Amino acid sequence: MRTKSVGKKKINVVTLGCSKNVYDSEVLMSQLKANGKEVVHEDKGDIVVINTCGFIDNAKEESINTILDYVEAKNRGEVEKVFVTGCLSERYKPDLVREIPDVDQYFGTRDLPILLKHLGADYKHELVGERLTTTPKHYAYLKISEGCDRPCSFCAIPLMRGGHISTPIEKLVLEAQKLAKKGTKELILIAQDLTYYGLDIYKRRALGDLLKELVKVEGIEWIRLHYAFPSGFPEDVLDIIREEPKVCNYIDIPLQHINSELLKSMKRGTTHEKTDALLAKFREKVPDMAIRTTLIVGYPGETEEIFQELKNWVREQKFDRLGCFTYSHEENTGAYVLEDNIPQEVKEARVEEIMEIQSQISWEKNQEKIGMVYRCIFDRKEGNYFIGRTEYDSPDVDNTVLVAAEDTYISIGEFANVKITSAEEFDLYGELV
Repeated sequence: MRTKSVGKKKINVVTLGCSKNVYDSEVLMSQLKANGKEVVHEDKGDIVVINTCGFIDNAKEESINTILDYVEAKNRGEVEKVFVTGCLSERYKPDLVREIPDVDQYFGTRDLPILLKHLGADYKHELVGERLTTTPKHYAYLKISEGCDRPCSFCAIPLMRGGHISTPIEKLVLEAQKLAKKGTKELILIAQDLTYYGLDIYKRRALGDLLKELVKVEGIEWIRLHYAFPSGFPEDVLDIIREEPKVCNYIDIPLQHINSELLKSMKRGTTHEKTDALLAKFREKVPDMAIRTTLIVGYPGETEEIFQELKNWVREQKFDRLGCFTYSHEENTGAYVLEDNIPQEVKEARVEEIMEIQSQISWEKNQEKIGMVYRCIFDRKEGNYFIGRTEYDSPDVDNTVLVAAEDTYISIGEFANVKITSAEEFDLYGELV
């Protein structure tokens, strides 16, 4: 029996991993739609494209399990073709081809035009800035660069994403304008390293220049910064955060650790003293700024004494937002030559200790918010509550503001002023004012 042509097939794009992958999937979907293809995101389709993550062991396991699930669906006749793209495919293509040969084709992180060809589509250069967003329409990720030039010893991202390439300011402004016309109100700037933005194309750190242009985009009301590297952080950005109402008083700056010896082994280009000085500068320049960070525990050589230093530092700094991960021993990274000498159960116990400290800090900070009024944007309704966020909170990773829906109606994607009436560790409850 003859099958239908590729052009009449529904293409299902499945996204795993970080917000950078979300962005890449949205670009892929926009290209497919412009080629007249029927495309869905994480729904039923005849052809499946899996955008994988290969960052750490848990992410790799999730990606492999997802591939296997769809290969089994293919073998049962439920889907016709399975394509795999993204970081896992970039990093482990020979192994994947050997171990999971039933996948129709594997593609790397920069193979979009080739992937499109296999899907019966052409890459359209005129679509720069066009995306089929998979987030709620009122917020969107804006990827300002690709790849990374940093030498961090624990990180495999340069192996998967290549070197740093900044997207020119004019292209990003155009993309922001197109998003705003579709109803986007909040831009979340993402990159492997925001701090490095512009060095390759402008020969200077140009994040501040980009922000000055993005705030001019009509319809954009919040701009949020994610994934800034601490070493070489451009201090003019702090002035813009403080002075420009559209730029949220918020920054995500993954610090990873505080012990100077470990930071040196991690090749982070900083020390305990320099990190403290940078955080002091943040708080001096923007006293109202929420600082989000992530930490790694269980890195080779992290003794109990070094871990105690980390715990004491977390207590001292009182970060507004904090995530903590166990060290993952990644082949071909600088740290792979070191002995992964801390048992997994010890790593996991250390994560729990850090998050217990942070939970108490978060609870104390949230208690201080009771009685305060915040401008919030509302993302969704769940059960009996409308779920919103302040400018100090990024979607999916930070605190939420809950407003009871019984006698109140709030339009999703709209802003409203909320008075906080009670608070837990990671949730605030309030009422409209």
